[in-house]
Formats: sequence, structure tokens, C-alpha cells
Amino acid sequence: MAEIATDAQLVSRCRSGDPAAWNELVERFSRYVFAICVQAFRLPPEDAEDVFQEVFARVYQHLDRLRSDDSIRPWIAQLTRRLCIDRLRSSGREGPAELDDLDPGGVDEALAGLDDALTVRASLDAVGDPCRDILDRFFCRDESYKSIGDALGLPAGTIASRISRCLGKVRAELEGRT
Repeated sequence: MAEIATDAQLVSRCRSGDPAAWNELVERFSRYVFAICVQAFRLPPEDAEDVFQEVFARVYQHLDRLRSDDSIRPWIAQLTRRLCIDRLRSSGREGPAELDDLDPGGVDEALAGLDDALTVRASLDAVGDPCRDILDRFFCRDESYKSIGDALGLPAGTIASRISRCLGKVRAELEGRT
């Protein structure tokens, strides 16, 4: 299994002009940016898409201004937050009172949840396919041991032990990230 680049390694490769690294960076943070727009700021899909495009255009233009390569995630989050607020202010659909009613604590809570989700996703990617597939089927798709076992050609009892082992791997990966 190929080693997954850290955020800092990915930024370094982007700065050196590696086009594959840029594609990887956009892929890594695209769900995060879109989730901030839609979940934290409740932008309509068309506005979220516009903000999304603007975020990555600015990241591309100003990546050299990032002080620490490790800070890419919070930098992208802050940029997305500012552009969402700008969009809400300029939008005819949202009045100033509605913008003032936007709960900063709620936005911060949503961003923390998105950060956690991104970390878990990276950990799942790091442990690889057999575990990612089984955990996805069990926790995300809410499939039973039997249906997972039928799909993978394994006894249901084996699925329970594999889920336990895979959760241990994810836990170890998460503990290594802190």
C-alpha cells in the first residue's frame, strides 16, 4: 500500500510545481470545503459551488503566503469561512439580520465536527481497503454482519472479529495523528 502524504508534504510538493500534488490537495480538501459551505453556513448548492471554486483559486494563487505547510487545513477553513460570509452578505436571499443571527459557536462546532470527520476519513484511508470496506458497510450503510458476510463471502462471525480488528487499526492510526 502506498504511503499517504501528510498535509505538509502535499503542500511542499504543490509549491515545487507538482501538478499531481495539486490534484491530490483539491481531492483531499474538496469535501471539507463543500461541507463548510453547506453544513456550517447553509449556502444553497449554487452558492456553495461558487465559494468552492473561489477557495481553490485563492489557495492556488496564494499558497506561497502560507507560513507553515502544516497549517493548510485551518488556512483553507478560514478562507472558506470568510468567503461564505462574503457570499451571505452579498446575497439578495439573506438579509443583514439573518447574517447577524448566524451563530459563531454553531459554525465553530460544525467546523470542529468536519475536522473530526476529515481526520477519521484520513485514518480509514491509511488502514486500507479491507478495513475501510467492512467499516463503511457496518457503520455507514448500516449493513448486518450477515449481509456483509454474504457480500464478502465470509461467515458472519468472522465479520464481527474483523470489525473489531479494523477498529483497533483505526484507533492506532488516530492516536498516531494526535
